[in-house]
Amino acid sequence: MAAIASPGAALIYFIKTCVAAGRRAALATGLGLGLAAAGWTLAALLGLESLFRLFPWAYTVLKIGGALYLLYIAVQTWRQARSPLPDTARPGGRAFASGLMVNIGNPKSMLFAAAVILVVFPQGLTAPEIALIVTNHLVLEIGFYSLFAVLLSSAPARRGYLSAKPVFDRIAATLLGALGLRLLVERN
Repeated sequence: MAAIASPGAALIYFIKTCVAAGRRAALATGLGLGLAAAGWTLAALLGLESLFRLFPWAYTVLKIGGALYLLYIAVQTWRQARSPLPDTARPGGRAFASGLMVNIGNPKSMLFAAAVILVVFPQGLTAPEIALIVTNHLVLEIGFYSLFAVLLSSAPARRGYLSAKPVFDRIAATLLGALGLRLLVERN
């Protein structure tokens, strides 16, 4: 739970979606974020980190693509900081895809999953054990994001966001942009 709640691209993007686009879009975004995170856990359990060591270019492509996507979101958020919120919430399918892309494009999620898995779980897990671990991760992610969606999409949270939207959006854009730039300049 601490890893889910730690400030990063996924949480920043999720919070902005909650207050800007409403509960339904937030739930769809959380589902996309959770599914991608659980996918990284599955990949780590199946040895994707070893594959990236063998083919470092694949990791580099993923890292650059993720960084560029975060920078795109940052620029759009900055540009629209003073724009009023649309009257309609973001469609669920688009919100889901955006959440999925934010976490798929974040190789830090995979590296974190790999590090935790190496420390916590023994080698040679059976297929049912792997399925249980991945399902548990997915349930935790969805539970966390669902709770936050209910809390942050409430009328008081939305009013608070609207009153300081340009400031919040520019802070979120700056953080997302910094995370994207960090991915681009980090050596590993």
